[in-house]
Amino acid sequence: MNPVSTYIPAAGFELHVTEWGDRSKPALVMWHGLARTGRDFDEAAEAICDTYFVLCPDTLGRGLSSWARDPATDYSYATFGATAAAMLDHYGIDETRWVGTSMGGLIGVTLAAGMLEGRITHLVINDVGPDIPKAGTGRIVDYVGNPPVYDTVGELEAWLRRNYAPFGENTPAFWRRMADTSMRRTDDGRVTVHYDPQIVAQFTHHAGDLDIWSAYDRLTIPTLLLRGRTSDVLAAETAEEMTRRGPKPRLVTFDECGHAPTLASEREIGLLRDFLKS
Repeated sequence: MNPVSTYIPAAGFELHVTEWGDRSKPALVMWHGLARTGRDFDEAAEAICDTYFVLCPDTLGRGLSSWARDPATDYSYATFGATAAAMLDHYGIDETRWVGTSMGGLIGVTLAAGMLEGRITHLVINDVGPDIPKAGTGRIVDYVGNPPVYDTVGELEAWLRRNYAPFGENTPAFWRRMADTSMRRTDDGRVTVHYDPQIVAQFTHHAGDLDIWSAYDRLTIPTLLLRGRTSDVLAAETAEEMTRRGPKPRLVTFDECGHAPTLASEREIGLLRDFLKS
Protein backbone atom coordinates (compact mmCIF):
# COMPACT_ATOMS: atom_id res chain seq x y z
CA MET A 1 0.00 0.00 0.00
CA ASN A 2 1.25 3.46 -0.87
CA PRO A 3 1.41 6.07 1.88
CA VAL A 4 -0.40 9.40 1.81
CA SER A 5 1.62 12.55 2.47
CA THR A 6 -0.45 15.21 4.21
CA TYR A 7 -0.03 18.52 6.04
CA ILE A 8 -2.21 19.45 8.98
CA PRO A 9 -2.50 22.45 11.35
CA ALA A 10 -1.20 21.54 14.78
CA ALA A 11 -0.78 23.90 17.74
CA GLY A 12 -0.02 26.83 15.48
CA PHE A 13 2.38 24.94 13.20
CA GLU A 14 2.11 22.88 10.04
CA LEU A 15 2.79 19.23 10.78
CA HIS A 16 3.70 16.81 8.01
CA VAL A 17 2.20 13.37 8.54
CA THR A 18 2.67 10.22 6.48
CA GLU A 19 -0.56 8.23 6.63
CA TRP A 20 -0.75 4.48 6.06
CA GLY A 21 -3.96 2.47 5.75
CA ASP A 22 -7.65 2.96 6.33
CA ARG A 23 -8.91 5.65 8.70
CA SER A 24 -11.62 3.30 9.94
CA LYS A 25 -9.04 1.03 11.58
CA PRO A 26 -7.62 1.50 15.11
CA ALA A 27 -5.00 4.24 15.27
CA LEU A 28 -1.27 3.75 15.70
CA VAL A 29 1.20 6.64 16.04
CA MET A 30 4.84 5.96 15.22
CA TRP A 31 7.13 8.77 16.42
CA HIS A 32 10.76 8.99 15.31
CA GLY A 33 14.03 9.93 17.00
CA LEU A 34 15.75 13.27 17.49
CA ALA A 35 17.10 14.07 14.01
CA ARG A 36 15.02 11.68 11.95
CA THR A 37 11.65 11.74 10.16
CA GLY A 38 8.45 9.74 10.11
CA ARG A 39 9.59 7.99 6.94
CA ASP A 40 11.96 5.87 9.04
CA PHE A 41 8.99 3.62 9.78
CA ASP A 42 8.04 2.84 6.18
CA GLU A 43 8.65 -0.92 6.42
CA ALA A 44 6.80 -1.38 9.70
CA ALA A 45 3.98 0.99 8.79
CA GLU A 46 3.41 -0.65 5.41
CA ALA A 47 3.25 -4.08 7.03
CA ILE A 48 1.03 -3.13 9.96
CA CYS A 49 -1.41 -0.86 8.12
CA ASP A 50 -3.48 -3.92 7.24
CA THR A 51 -4.61 -3.77 10.86
CA TYR A 52 -4.07 -0.15 11.93
CA PHE A 53 -4.40 3.36 10.60
CA VAL A 54 -0.76 4.37 11.01
CA LEU A 55 0.33 7.98 11.45
CA CYS A 56 4.03 8.82 11.12
CA PRO A 57 4.55 12.54 11.80
CA ASP A 58 7.69 14.57 11.25
CA THR A 59 8.45 16.33 14.52
CA LEU A 60 8.53 20.12 14.49
CA GLY A 61 11.84 21.23 12.96
CA ARG A 62 12.38 17.98 11.09
CA GLY A 63 11.52 16.63 7.66
CA LEU A 64 8.66 18.48 6.00
CA SER A 65 7.11 19.97 9.16
CA SER A 66 7.40 23.62 10.19
CA TRP A 67 10.53 24.86 11.90
CA ALA A 68 10.31 26.65 15.23
CA ARG A 69 9.51 30.34 15.47
CA ASP A 70 11.41 30.45 18.76
CA PRO A 71 13.78 27.46 19.07
CA ALA A 72 14.34 28.04 22.80
CA THR A 73 10.60 27.64 23.41
CA ASP A 74 9.25 25.51 20.60
CA TYR A 75 11.79 22.68 20.61
CA SER A 76 10.40 21.14 23.78
CA TYR A 77 8.28 18.16 24.76
CA ALA A 78 5.52 20.55 25.75
CA THR A 79 5.26 21.83 22.18
CA PHE A 80 5.78 18.39 20.63
CA GLY A 81 3.03 17.08 22.89
CA ALA A 82 0.71 19.88 21.87
CA THR A 83 1.25 19.06 18.20
CA ALA A 84 0.63 15.36 18.90
CA ALA A 85 -2.64 16.09 20.71
CA ALA A 86 -3.70 18.43 17.90
CA MET A 87 -2.90 15.71 15.36
CA LEU A 88 -5.15 13.22 17.15
CA ASP A 89 -7.90 15.82 17.39
CA HIS A 90 -7.54 16.59 13.68
CA TYR A 91 -8.20 12.95 12.82
CA GLY A 92 -10.89 12.54 15.47
CA ILE A 93 -8.87 9.88 17.27
CA ASP A 94 -9.89 9.21 20.89
CA GLU A 95 -7.46 6.34 21.50
CA THR A 96 -4.20 5.30 19.90
CA ARG A 97 -1.33 2.89 20.27
CA TRP A 98 2.11 4.53 20.29
CA VAL A 99 5.48 3.32 19.03
CA GLY A 100 8.34 5.70 19.82
CA THR A 101 12.00 5.42 18.86
CA SER A 102 14.45 7.27 21.10
CA MET A 103 13.02 10.81 21.45
CA GLY A 104 9.68 9.45 20.23
CA GLY A 105 9.72 6.99 23.12
CA LEU A 106 10.37 9.71 25.69
CA ILE A 107 7.59 11.82 24.20
CA GLY A 108 5.30 8.80 24.37
CA VAL A 109 6.04 8.24 28.07
CA THR A 110 5.53 11.92 28.84
CA LEU A 111 2.21 12.06 27.02
CA ALA A 112 0.86 8.72 28.22
CA ALA A 113 1.38 9.87 31.82
CA GLY A 114 0.20 13.42 31.15
CA MET A 115 -1.56 15.23 28.34
CA LEU A 116 -2.70 12.04 26.56
CA GLU A 117 -3.33 9.88 29.62
CA GLY A 118 -6.20 7.57 28.76
CA ARG A 119 -5.79 8.16 25.03
CA ILE A 120 -2.57 6.15 24.58
CA THR A 121 -3.52 2.51 25.22
CA HIS A 122 -0.28 0.66 24.33
CA LEU A 123 3.28 1.95 24.37
CA VAL A 124 6.42 0.68 22.66
CA ILE A 125 9.61 2.35 23.91
CA ASN A 126 12.41 1.77 21.43
CA ASP A 127 15.93 2.05 22.87
CA VAL A 128 15.60 4.89 25.32
CA GLY A 129 14.94 5.35 29.01
CA PRO A 130 14.83 7.82 31.91
CA ASP A 131 18.62 7.77 32.34
CA ILE A 132 20.66 8.48 29.21
CA PRO A 133 24.46 8.15 29.52
CA LYS A 134 26.34 11.38 28.86
CA ALA A 135 28.39 9.63 26.19
CA GLY A 136 25.20 8.90 24.26
CA THR A 137 23.75 12.41 24.48
CA GLY A 138 27.17 13.89 23.71
CA ARG A 139 27.55 11.82 20.56
CA ILE A 140 24.08 12.74 19.34
CA VAL A 141 24.32 16.44 20.13
CA ASP A 142 27.69 16.63 18.40
CA TYR A 143 26.48 15.39 15.03
CA VAL A 144 23.00 16.92 15.21
CA GLY A 145 24.37 20.37 16.03
CA ASN A 146 26.98 20.18 13.28
CA PRO A 147 25.12 18.94 10.21
CA PRO A 148 27.27 17.98 7.22
CA VAL A 149 27.09 19.65 3.82
CA TYR A 150 28.02 17.73 0.68
CA ASP A 151 28.05 18.23 -3.06
CA THR A 152 26.00 15.12 -3.84
CA VAL A 153 23.25 12.99 -2.35
CA GLY A 154 25.55 10.00 -2.77
CA GLU A 155 28.01 11.56 -0.34
CA LEU A 156 25.21 12.28 2.12
CA GLU A 157 24.02 8.67 1.89
CA ALA A 158 27.54 7.47 2.67
CA TRP A 159 27.60 9.77 5.72
CA LEU A 160 24.21 8.46 6.87
CA ARG A 161 25.44 4.88 6.58
CA ARG A 162 28.50 5.72 8.70
CA ASN A 163 26.70 7.90 11.22
CA TYR A 164 23.80 5.52 11.70
CA ALA A 165 25.86 2.34 11.60
CA PRO A 166 24.47 1.44 15.07
CA PHE A 167 21.13 0.87 13.29
CA GLY A 168 22.65 -2.45 12.22
CA GLU A 169 22.21 -4.25 8.92
CA ASN A 170 19.54 -2.81 6.65
CA THR A 171 18.76 -3.17 2.99
CA PRO A 172 20.22 -0.87 0.32
CA ALA A 173 16.66 0.34 -0.29
CA PHE A 174 16.39 1.35 3.39
CA TRP A 175 19.55 3.47 3.19
CA ARG A 176 18.56 5.04 -0.13
CA ARG A 177 15.17 6.01 1.27
CA MET A 178 16.90 7.46 4.31
CA ALA A 179 18.99 9.61 1.99
CA ASP A 180 15.98 10.63 -0.10
CA THR A 181 13.90 11.59 2.93
CA SER A 182 16.73 13.09 5.01
CA MET A 183 18.14 15.60 2.53
CA ARG A 184 17.48 19.17 1.50
CA ARG A 185 19.32 21.57 -0.76
CA THR A 186 21.14 24.56 0.67
CA ASP A 187 20.89 28.01 -0.90
CA ASP A 188 24.00 27.28 -2.97
CA GLY A 189 22.61 23.98 -4.25
CA ARG A 190 24.62 21.65 -2.06
CA VAL A 191 23.10 18.90 0.09
CA THR A 192 22.54 18.74 3.85
CA VAL A 193 20.24 16.98 6.30
CA HIS A 194 16.55 17.83 6.50
CA TYR A 195 16.28 19.35 9.96
CA ASP A 196 16.82 22.62 11.74
CA PRO A 197 20.26 22.52 13.43
CA GLN A 198 18.73 24.47 16.31
CA ILE A 199 16.75 21.42 17.46
CA VAL A 200 19.70 20.87 19.83
CA ALA A 201 18.41 23.91 21.76
CA GLN A 202 16.17 21.41 23.55
CA PHE A 203 19.18 20.02 25.43
CA THR A 204 20.09 23.49 26.71
CA HIS A 205 16.71 25.03 27.41
CA HIS A 206 14.65 21.95 28.26
CA ALA A 207 17.09 19.46 29.75
CA GLY A 208 14.37 18.53 32.22
CA ASP A 209 12.41 16.93 29.36
CA LEU A 210 14.78 13.97 29.63
CA ASP A 211 13.98 13.44 33.32
CA ILE A 212 10.98 11.14 32.97
CA TRP A 213 11.23 8.67 35.86
CA SER A 214 8.24 10.20 37.61
CA ALA A 215 6.14 10.01 34.45
CA TYR A 216 7.35 6.50 33.74
CA ASP A 217 6.48 5.32 37.24
CA ARG A 218 2.89 6.54 36.77
CA LEU A 219 2.32 4.38 33.68
CA THR A 220 -0.03 1.42 33.98
CA ILE A 221 -0.69 0.71 30.29
CA PRO A 222 0.75 -2.30 28.43
CA THR A 223 4.34 -1.41 27.53
CA LEU A 224 7.07 -3.10 25.49
CA LEU A 225 10.71 -2.07 25.85
CA LEU A 226 13.18 -2.66 23.01
CA ARG A 227 16.96 -2.29 23.18
CA GLY A 228 19.96 -2.69 20.90
CA ARG A 229 22.59 -4.69 22.76
CA THR A 230 25.40 -2.18 22.07
CA SER A 231 23.22 0.90 22.62
CA ASP A 232 24.96 3.93 24.12
CA VAL A 233 21.59 5.57 24.85
CA LEU A 234 19.80 2.87 26.84
CA ALA A 235 22.19 1.15 29.25
CA ALA A 236 21.49 -2.46 30.14
CA GLU A 237 21.19 -1.54 33.81
CA THR A 238 18.60 1.15 33.08
CA ALA A 239 16.59 -1.22 30.90
CA GLU A 240 16.55 -3.83 33.66
CA GLU A 241 15.43 -1.23 36.20
CA MET A 242 12.63 -0.19 33.84
CA THR A 243 11.32 -3.76 33.87
CA ARG A 244 10.93 -3.53 37.66
CA ARG A 245 9.26 -0.11 37.76
CA GLY A 246 6.22 1.67 36.33
CA PRO A 247 4.46 -0.47 33.73
CA LYS A 248 7.04 -3.28 34.18
CA PRO A 249 7.44 -3.92 30.46
CA ARG A 250 8.77 -6.97 28.74
CA LEU A 251 12.32 -6.26 27.56
CA VAL A 252 13.50 -7.51 24.16
CA THR A 253 17.16 -7.04 23.24
CA PHE A 254 18.48 -7.21 19.68
CA ASP A 255 22.02 -8.51 19.42
CA GLU A 256 22.74 -7.15 15.98
CA CYS A 257 22.46 -3.42 16.60
CA GLY A 258 23.01 -0.49 18.95
CA HIS A 259 20.98 2.69 19.01
CA ALA A 260 18.43 2.05 17.71
CA PRO A 261 16.58 -0.96 16.23
CA THR A 262 14.98 0.21 12.97
CA LEU A 263 11.84 -1.95 13.36
CA ALA A 264 12.20 -2.85 9.69
CA SER A 265 12.87 -6.59 9.92
CA GLU A 266 10.27 -9.35 9.92
CA ARG A 267 11.21 -10.25 13.50
CA GLU A 268 10.76 -6.68 14.75
CA ILE A 269 7.49 -6.21 12.87
CA GLY A 270 6.24 -9.51 14.27
CA LEU A 271 7.02 -8.35 17.81
CA LEU A 272 5.09 -5.14 17.22
CA ARG A 273 2.11 -7.02 15.82
CA ASP A 274 1.94 -9.44 18.74
CA PHE A 275 2.27 -6.72 21.35
CA LEU A 276 -0.08 -4.17 19.80
CA LYS A 277 -2.93 -6.68 19.52
CA SER A 278 -2.60 -7.65 23.20
